[in-house]
Amino acid sequence: QGYAEGLKDCINDDPESRDFYCDVIIDESGKMNTMVKQLLTLNQLEFGNDLVSMARFNLTELVNGVIQSAKVLIQQAQVRVEFEQEDPVWVWGDEFKIEEVVTNYLTNAIHHAEGEKIISVHCQERNGVVTTCVFNTGRPIPEDSLDKIWIKFYKVDKARTRAYGGSGIGLSIVKAIMDAHHQKCWAENQENGVSFYFTLESKVEL
Repeated sequence: QGYAEGLKDCINDDPESRDFYCDVIIDESGKMNTMVKQLLTLNQLEFGNDLVSMARFNLTELVNGVIQSAKVLIQQAQVRVEFEQEDPVWVWGDEFKIEEVVTNYLTNAIHHAEGEKIISVHCQERNGVVTTCVFNTGRPIPEDSLDKIWIKFYKVDKARTRAYGGSGIGLSIVKAIMDAHHQKCWAENQENGVSFYFTLESKVEL
């Protein structure tokens, strides 16, 4: 609001300052627009208005697609993404919503990767359940925050989250999506980074 008022009052008459004010306003408007869309999505999920459409799909193909879509962001952040799964991994779920889960995990990993800046994605099937893990090297999440990060608007590092435009809603959407699937999602600290997980059924018939 301050930048808009400054622009209106012509506090800075030089073109460079005006351009800066406009860029900030456009950037903040984009963040606000994203947050509103996320809140609407979360509201629909929480109140059961956005029903899960279950189907069997190839998780390997979905993960590869998400990584490909994030190619520019990956290059800008100078991180290395490893996903060595080649064979199809068939799971049950709402493919569109699970794509949102994977996108959220990968985007968070890109923004928080430090040190070696490595992100690795793994899918493991056991007893009819596929567990997907997205790991990034970097700082651990405080242990007392591991359960709170799924709460709407909760941010572990507010300054850092604000720097890349995070709203603190993304993981709440992940939790709501996985709850709608009656599946699990959680995070664990590792020796050199953080791992985020979610599960899906892989049985031929549910």
